Amino acid sequence: MYLMSQKMNRVNVLFFATLRDAVGDRKVVLDLPPGETVAGFKRHLAILYPGVKPLLDSVLISVNKEFAFEQDVIPNEAEIALFPPVSGGNLPTVLAITEQEIDLDALVAQITLPTTGAACIFTGVVRGETRRDDPHQTVFLEYEAYVPMAERKMQQVAEEIRSQWSSIEGIAIVQRIGTLYPGTPTVLIACTAAHRDTGVFEAARYGIDRLKEIVPIWKKEVGPAGEAWVVGDYIPNEKD
Repeated sequence: MYLMSQKMNRVNVLFFATLRDAVGDRKVVLDLPPGETVAGFKRHLAILYPGVKPLLDSVLISVNKEFAFEQDVIPNEAEIALFPPVSGGNLPTVLAITEQEIDLDALVAQITLPTTGAACIFTGVVRGETRRDDPHQTVFLEYEAYVPMAERKMQQVAEEIRSQWSSIEGIAIVQRIGTLYPGTPTVLIACTAAHRDTGVFEAARYGIDRLKEIVPIWKKEVGPAGEAWVVGDYIPNEKD
């Protein structure tokens, strides 16, 4: 527990959907120590509200109306909101940019409905050795994103998928950022549907291709020969 002798930061915490049910309240006021991170806040919350603990692995958190992640520091008088992955009606949609490991099983579970019979998943992985085009070795990649815009563009990609393939049930688009080493998954696009012949393969392929076009995410490649940012050649137009 926190020592009340130290000066604390007061924050307003909002709970939505399943989180509200677990807490039994829509809004609470909590005191946190200066410099507290989102990860520490979650640990404190699990102690105060044991019913929330099973939900914390998949919960989305915003601080002052921006998505927040484990290492982010929570400022004084912040408004913190906790909610499950955003869902479009009864069709689950999971969108995230994170520095945490991508949990494939957990993500697929979140976009699987009772009617789901097919899941098509694309996962990009850091390549340690490139053999085509410009052969070279990679020690690690450094990913960064313009997070607020990237989240909105991920939502756009999900909406475009649904507009072209009405059979799609669930969609997950997750991009990992930070320093990533060979063999590490960097991105996941997953689509679910009732059957495999309903466009689920094409929808997942469209998702990763579209992400590469319009979602503001960049990577720096570091290897024995030096380092360089990998820059694309697609220029978005007014329709993007």
